[in-house]
Amino acid sequence: MGRQQAVLAAQFTAIGTSCRVLVTDRFASLRAAEIAMHDVAALDLAASRFRADSELCRLPNNDLPHRVSPLLGDVTEAALRTAALSEGLVDPTVGATLAALGYDADLDEVRARGDRPVGTSPAPTTWRSIRYDAALRLIAVPVGCVLDFGASAKAFLADRIAARITRETGSGVLVDLGGDIATAGAVPSPGWRIGVEGGSGDVLQTVIGGGQAFATSSTALRTWTSGGVRRHHIVDPRTGAPADAVWEQVTVAGSTALEANSASTAAIVLGADAAGWLAERGLPALLIGPGGARRHTPGWPEAGVA
Repeated sequence: MGRQQAVLAAQFTAIGTSCRVLVTDRFASLRAAEIAMHDVAALDLAASRFRADSELCRLPNNDLPHRVSPLLGDVTEAALRTAALSEGLVDPTVGATLAALGYDADLDEVRARGDRPVGTSPAPTTWRSIRYDAALRLIAVPVGCVLDFGASAKAFLADRIAARITRETGSGVLVDLGGDIATAGAVPSPGWRIGVEGGSGDVLQTVIGGGQAFATSSTALRTWTSGGVRRHHIVDPRTGAPADAVWEQVTVAGSTALEANSASTAAIVLGADAAGWLAERGLPALLIGPGGARRHTPGWPEAGVA
């Protein structure tokens, strides 16, 4: 008897992005959808930078320890792990910088305002200035620092949801949260079909995944205008400015979505040095430059699948 085919369990929009869940056991569809929608909503309430009622927005930044919920604690750990994996190229302390550049609300609201002046740049901080005690769930955020988990929270949650669905239902599963893709459990035949989409939504390449995670980071999608300049959301923490758009997007395969996303975001920041950095770490990747020029690292298939 062959392996089961994947079926769509849920497709919805939340946390400013599209969310999709596929399962190999159709009888697991309802529970998979419930888990995904519940956990995404919980993340939004815990860690959104754009909700005044979120736990993150209510967290004081006075450099004193404060206890946080298990979920926000886990999100914080994931962000610090992302920073460590990327050697500081992906930093969760850039929230105030993004706000000064105009990205201080949901993207649709930011775009609806039109061009606005750039705010005052904050004093620089780094991820190493965040003190977090996982055992006690105590976090201390420096004065003036605004945490932004946009570069790690979706990937962290995709990994968590996929593992939870398989644990509770026994089904194989693929969870896609805005391009952060995690899988768990049984793999359908002949594998998970992963479509790498370009900025216009067209599929640039389809690859077959056997259980890997994937993540795509882009300089072309989350954009707005402030100070007469087109901005994007990936900040180079070394300069405090959006990273140079050497790559329009980078897709990386990794053991977890968190690992893949930390690498794809770091690659955007690294620009011309990205391919070598990824290859040194054994991470298969597809890099798309302006105009559609492609480059890949070892392990990434050169040809797509029909």
